[in-house]
Amino acid sequence: MEGMQEKPQESSSFAPGSEEPTDSGRGSEVLPPEESEGCARPLETTPKKLCGYLSKFGGKGPIRGWKSRWFFYDENKCHLYYSRTAQDANPLDSIDLSSAVFDCKADAEEGTFEIKTPGRIITLKATTKQVMLYWLQQLQMKRWEFHNSPPAPSATLDAALAGNGPTLRLELEQEEAELEEFLCPVKTPTGLVGVAAALQPAPAMPLALQNISLKHLGTEIQNTMYNIRGNKQSQGTGHRPPGEDSPLIGEPQREEQPSPPDPSAPGKGPADSLKPTLKSSLTANLIQKAKRQNNTFPLFAEGLTRNRTAQEKALALEQQVLMLTKELKSQKELVRILHKALEAAQQEKRASSAYLAAAEDKDRLELVRHKVRQIAELSRRVEALEQEREILTQTASLLERQVQELQQHVQLLMEKNQAKQQVICMLSEKVTQDFLHPPNQPPEPSDAADRDFLSQQEKMEHLKDDIEAYRTQNHFLNSEIHQVTKIWRRVAEKEKALLMKCAYLQAKNCQVESKYLAGLRRLQEAVGNEASECSELLRQLIQEALQWEASDASADGVELSPISEYDEYGFLTVPNYEVEDLKLLAKIQALEVRSHHLLAHEAVERPLRDRWAALGELTPSVELKQLLRAGVSCEHRPRVWRWLVHLRVQHLQAPGRYQELLSRGQACKHPAARQIELDLNRTFPNNKHFTCPTSSFPDKLRRVLLAFSWQNPSIGYCQGLNRLAAIALLVLDEEESAFWCLVAIVETIMPADYYSKTLTASQVDQRVLQDLLSEKLPRLMAHLGQHRVDLSFITFNWFLVVFADSLISNILLQVWDAFLYEGTKVLFRYALAIFKYNEEEILRLQDSLEIYQYLRFFTKTICNSGKLRNIAFNDMNPFPMKQLQQLRTVHRERLEAELRELEQFKAEYLETRASLDPVVPEGCTSEDEGEA
Repeated sequence: MEGMQEKPQESSSFAPGSEEPTDSGRGSEVLPPEESEGCARPLETTPKKLCGYLSKFGGKGPIRGWKSRWFFYDENKCHLYYSRTAQDANPLDSIDLSSAVFDCKADAEEGTFEIKTPGRIITLKATTKQVMLYWLQQLQMKRWEFHNSPPAPSATLDAALAGNGPTLRLELEQEEAELEEFLCPVKTPTGLVGVAAALQPAPAMPLALQNISLKHLGTEIQNTMYNIRGNKQSQGTGHRPPGEDSPLIGEPQREEQPSPPDPSAPGKGPADSLKPTLKSSLTANLIQKAKRQNNTFPLFAEGLTRNRTAQEKALALEQQVLMLTKELKSQKELVRILHKALEAAQQEKRASSAYLAAAEDKDRLELVRHKVRQIAELSRRVEALEQEREILTQTASLLERQVQELQQHVQLLMEKNQAKQQVICMLSEKVTQDFLHPPNQPPEPSDAADRDFLSQQEKMEHLKDDIEAYRTQNHFLNSEIHQVTKIWRRVAEKEKALLMKCAYLQAKNCQVESKYLAGLRRLQEAVGNEASECSELLRQLIQEALQWEASDASADGVELSPISEYDEYGFLTVPNYEVEDLKLLAKIQALEVRSHHLLAHEAVERPLRDRWAALGELTPSVELKQLLRAGVSCEHRPRVWRWLVHLRVQHLQAPGRYQELLSRGQACKHPAARQIELDLNRTFPNNKHFTCPTSSFPDKLRRVLLAFSWQNPSIGYCQGLNRLAAIALLVLDEEESAFWCLVAIVETIMPADYYSKTLTASQVDQRVLQDLLSEKLPRLMAHLGQHRVDLSFITFNWFLVVFADSLISNILLQVWDAFLYEGTKVLFRYALAIFKYNEEEILRLQDSLEIYQYLRFFTKTICNSGKLRNIAFNDMNPFPMKQLQQLRTVHRERLEAELRELEQFKAEYLETRASLDPVVPEGCTSEDEGEA
């Protein structure tokens, strides 16, 4: 009962007919309509109050039935409150309209409609059909106004409405115009809704007990006692002079005392709330006098219209001054908050300067701990946004289910309406035929014929009424579906904006943590192996950072675009470094991968998927080239790759060719079968499809490689082909498609002799790459030449397997997207881009062993695919194909000359050895002598 008493007291300030209060402790907002010219808001912009008597179906047992209730709408909360009479102080309950839908049934009793909320269904009945349509249209508009009006604090509600009034009115006018397309606006029923309805007596019920709410019995008793005390006070003060105020002994405390100040409102402390209380005491007395003079509803002020005084007008001006004063205080508070933000930024700047100027490691570690605290604060903010996102997701799902239910209901109504129209047409045709061609039967008496005609005419009138009712219902449901759909879209847009904001904050959090770990790594390198207190503390911090996982921090929240251990194709998202010293680097890379994924998910991947979905049939074009360079989305990649492969090998493909090669391999064992078996277990150890014992991919890969060894006997099998075929299998998933993809790469894209025993073309490309590096990155090549670093040890495998072992999976597949369309030129572009991407890091290394160790894994640290792609296709320009062909021709001639010279040296050596007789050194026995 205590909870039931608190809720009505809180909601009683939203009684119908009262002006929206700017302070719950003041009643001076209730002014007569004639005095509105002195207020800040003109009379014509004052919103109409939605209130009136409706019948509500409810109750249990014998008293179940229709109960008369007084309904009034709260503008601030979008709630529809109801009480037994307009004079009750406390409402019985409320209906949340923010997530409700409205429905009216044509076959129900006249004036009946429903309000469906996620928790319950409320059945209401108006006195007439016009009143019902008025309530439904007004409730629709109030719901739309609530969803489109920006939230404003209660203390500055009028100022906010005054500032945003034109925009809000424009949106409401547009919505009204759209709703008029479905249902014509209903005129306001005079005396049945609004403030005038409170002056009318409550509708009489057959039994007095039937109208009492036993569910809210405590509230009923409170309202009854309040009305009794009000009547006694009005009788006791009836003989006093009009200008004398009587003591308000019997009034409830909530009418005498101001409510406590809102702590959330800026600038409203206890001291601020005293002045409005003192200045509004006279207004409160005037309101109490008005209640005693006009006892229709506690917060109506029609009684004040009879005695307009200059004092009341001055009071209205004081109200306006108070409102402007509060607005000024809120603006001052905003300025104070901005000053605090500026001070925080200056402190951050000073902290960064202190970190750079710190001479000892202890000072730097203290600054690092400060950054850790900032990271924790950001994590808390992210959790709060995730909780808000959950609430919006639930609201959107509820609205979506409601829209689906309404659509099904409308479909049933349309079918039923169509069936009734067919029946009406059939009856009309039958009546017309009976009049035009009466049946050959003896004439009936005129009275019987008249009765039959009247009954038919009455049926037709009923059917017409039904058609009109269903047409009205159909129009209303169309308008309801239209508005609910717009609200759902608005909620979806808000949810999307919150998701993007949350993803951005998570990405920033990952970036801050990554910088923190990078700082720890550099401190570790600076400290080295020195045994000191700082080094021990540093090791402890690194150990904690390695053990901490992002999933632990957000265990209670919802992951946005979660990064799983494996990607869509089974590759490890972050490589598993075997070296113990590189675990911190792996952690930093994991954070960078997550950060780039969060930032690119909505901003890059979604528009790219939409562009691929809208592309339609694939044809070679500049647009397709740009799209392939940007990368193909996962759902479209198999289709695009099949088209690219077919474009390359359509002159080689023949129906049944793959099955023929497989049958040949079963009949005769190929010499390369043993090497293929050895390489199967070494194919992509970081991919779960090739390491799982129950996976079917190794068997598929074996068949593809054996079929290719029979397809191209000059090559048979070369180490590296297993990785090319494995990538094709992971994307295309079909053996035959993967086989033809391998054929396209080896026989049409790559130059001849690329996978031969001598690997001539592969060696040529390495020399071409050296020339291009010297041209595009002269500083880097000079640095590597100074330390005698041969890049071919690193880059030879890049070209042989098209970066299959080097790049992380998402960047690797983007390279393949462009490679299958443009050819080997893409390999040179990306090879140059990789070195450009890490040029500064390599230049910092001053030892050849350290450089080789870094070059072994540095490609796996590249996470920003957009940056790498921009370097490859923009920064490396100009990159003409003619230059590449010329360099290949020159280096091929040189290599072939070197090979011929090597063969000549080999032949001369063998000839020299053959011309010499074998000589047995002294003291040694020949094999023949030993046997004897």
